[in-house]
Amino acid sequence: MPPSLRWAAVVVGVEAAAIGVGAVAWLWLTLTSTPDSVGRAIAEVVIIALVAVGLAAAARGLARVAPWARGPVVAAQIFLGLSGFVAAFEAERPLIGLPILLVVATELYLLATPESRLAYVER
Repeated sequence: MPPSLRWAAVVVGVEAAAIGVGAVAWLWLTLTSTPDSVGRAIAEVVIIALVAVGLAAAARGLARVAPWARGPVVAAQIFLGLSGFVAAFEAERPLIGLPILLVVATELYLLATPESRLAYVER
């Protein structure tokens, strides 16, 4: 496996862990405050947790050069990039949005390197 693909798997794993921590934090905030809708807040926690689990599975898939893993990772990076853009520029929270954009750009670069693409062709 090329180093760029190995690093791509590591970056996605870190994203999965960070989003998992976010799900736990969101659950804590839900349980310790009075949300407008407890059901909606729990649904948000479940969705965030599912994203974390999906990214963790995709990280394992990238590490194994599984053909199914690359597409979902790219799609997730698009959604994370949009979230980072909104946080950085529309919500005026650059300390949140710019690191997200940096991680997304790094991941997309690692997946687009010739070595990473050839790893899937050779498989």
